[in-house]
Amino acid sequence: MSTRPEDELERALLEVRALIESTVAIHRDQSVREQQIATVEGDYSAVLDCALELIDGATRTIDIVHARMQASDEQPDPGSSPERDLIYRAGASVAVRLLTSPTLLDEEYVHEQLRREHPAAIRVARLPPLQALLVDGTSALVVAESAVGRRASLIRAPEVMRTLNALFSSVWSNAVPAGERIVFGDRDRAALALQILGALRAGVTDEVAARDLSVSVRTYRRYVAEIMTLLGANSRFQAGVRAAELGLLPAPKGPVPGGRGPRQ
Repeated sequence: MSTRPEDELERALLEVRALIESTVAIHRDQSVREQQIATVEGDYSAVLDCALELIDGATRTIDIVHARMQASDEQPDPGSSPERDLIYRAGASVAVRLLTSPTLLDEEYVHEQLRREHPAAIRVARLPPLQALLVDGTSALVVAESAVGRRASLIRAPEVMRTLNALFSSVWSNAVPAGERIVFGDRDRAALALQILGALRAGVTDEVAARDLSVSVRTYRRYVAEIMTLLGANSRFQAGVRAAELGLLPAPKGPVPGGRGPRQ
């Protein structure tokens, strides 16, 4: 039985948490300055201050995981975007990569980056709730939920950083570039495209799908060809898979009813 990427990611994150806990135990008798893992105390502004310090000190790379919904007490003042402003402090020679979930992707930020001379690379993947900032592969700020609420940890332990860097690289290599997400125009056109994608994945015949959408079969097939081109898909089945990867469709929970695959 094949293992889903989400399951592998969940296991990897559990390993990271175990490494953090074990490293904290090893270094608990050292001074705060010498600790390789330290808890960031205080409210969310303290977390942002810690992130600012790491970003200001970056010389090569900044890798970000943004897949955790912020609590109400973590929201910035209306009209401000402190996290976005922090990224703009990175030097021009520092490569920035942002990995986020489909539901948290900021389309405005994506377009904003495309207009920059040195844009951040942005990719989308299905991720468990997590915020992380990895700098130069040697330091990290990780914010996650625990039994006692939000926990923010500043990490410099080499064994934990190796795991975090490997985890990020693995997810990044399989994630979808944000620029490849489809913009179908107005809301009605987007809804039509999603209906067509759903029909493709369900293996509905062109005739039935066209009738359900109240369009001609010829028009329906033209829409299908256009969507496949936008998705960079070579087959209808691949288009359905690609749509799920992009977060346009929910991942299928089981085999297609009747065991029938989509038409090629």
